[in-house]
Amino acid sequence: MSEHVENVTILFLRKDDQILLAMKKRGFGDGLWNGVGGKQKNSETIEDTAIRECQEEIGVKPLDLEQVAKLNFYFAENKTGSRLIHYAAVYVCSRWEGDPIETEEMRPKWFNIKDVPYNKMWPDDTIWLPKIINNQKIEADFYFDDNNSILKHQIRTLQ
Repeated sequence: MSEHVENVTILFLRKDDQILLAMKKRGFGDGLWNGVGGKQKNSETIEDTAIRECQEEIGVKPLDLEQVAKLNFYFAENKTGSRLIHYAAVYVCSRWEGDPIETEEMRPKWFNIKDVPYNKMWPDDTIWLPKIINNQKIEADFYFDDNNSILKHQIRTLQ
């Protein structure tokens, strides 16, 4: 079995009791709400990736990033015998330039933190996102089957 490893970012804009989520319109995670983010390019730091992806996906330049989580996602082996692994750096940002706009890839929307649409997100989000919203810093491992259901997970609180 071969492994395809990618360093990725997930970034959430936050103001008061609101969090910005974006509906993924194409590609990996299509049809699900999530933070903005994506794959690290060779020449970038992971923080630079978070900034670039936020600008590309919703037209906003984050000014203060706080890393709140390290999430490791282990996906099931596919038909060709390869397994995808995502090492995700998760950030929260409370200051930015610009207003979120819809792009070809993402449709942003503000949600009250009490009304996060977990039923329209990745299944792991119900486990770790409430901790982030409650200002906890975490590290976690999630293992998925071939239907993207969680087989098992481990979560550790940092600080």
